[in-house]
Amino acid sequence: MAAPSPPLRIRVLGSGTSVGVPTLGCRCAVCLSEDPRDQRLRPSVLLRYGGRAVVIDTTPDFRTQALRAGLDHLDAVLFTHAHADHILGLDDVRPFNHWQRANIPIYGAPEALKVIQRVFDYVFNQVPTESSKPRLEAHALDGGPFELCGLEFLPVPVRHGSVQIYGFRFGRAAYLTDHSSIPEESLEKLGGLEVLFLDALRRRPHPTHSTVERALRYIEQLAPRRAFLTHICHELAHEETERSLPPHVRLAYDGLEIEVV
Repeated sequence: MAAPSPPLRIRVLGSGTSVGVPTLGCRCAVCLSEDPRDQRLRPSVLLRYGGRAVVIDTTPDFRTQALRAGLDHLDAVLFTHAHADHILGLDDVRPFNHWQRANIPIYGAPEALKVIQRVFDYVFNQVPTESSKPRLEAHALDGGPFELCGLEFLPVPVRHGSVQIYGFRFGRAAYLTDHSSIPEESLEKLGGLEVLFLDALRRRPHPTHSTVERALRYIEQLAPRRAFLTHICHELAHEETERSLPPHVRLAYDGLEIEVV
């Protein structure tokens, strides 16, 4: 019999799209909204369990997100993929290296780690430096489950336009962002969930992201107890959009905390 998963708290560090909300140069109602739930940093979540802290994706807003969350240590980083809005805050893990006096493991698909190692070449090359740099240990995922600090994670392949990337299932929760479709074999890995996060960029179709309507169809099929829509652009006002959703489906927002038991 498998060991029970430790109690888990999920904090939404960012619920926005690749350019965030407000969007630079935009004067639409959502970008000018005074509702704090309409102010969305780039997409990421923090998982806390058993005294551990694991982040999925280090966005360009990671420093701000970590300060807002009161993050005082970091045990690992998982990467869904290597687009700029998911990796460019990686350098900001350096203070955790300093205080913890340890390397930080990072996990991702081989192709994602290849991009990260190219973008952050100064981190991974052997060239001596007089300044500090992140101390990381890269672990390539092969698609199978892996244990991290006492919790089992399962990579869930999804389609991000023409590219395959990973979402992750952990215990009775799953986080899938940046997907335009979810293959049938991946849907089979998402049954019996307490909490499910899905991409829902907007209502209009997009070539690399899901819509609210498509996300709702997946939720109806998978039947999680609670579902949260994320990677939201400025076309969706929080309060207005939530009025149109079923009671067990909500929009994620920055700072939202969820307990999974």
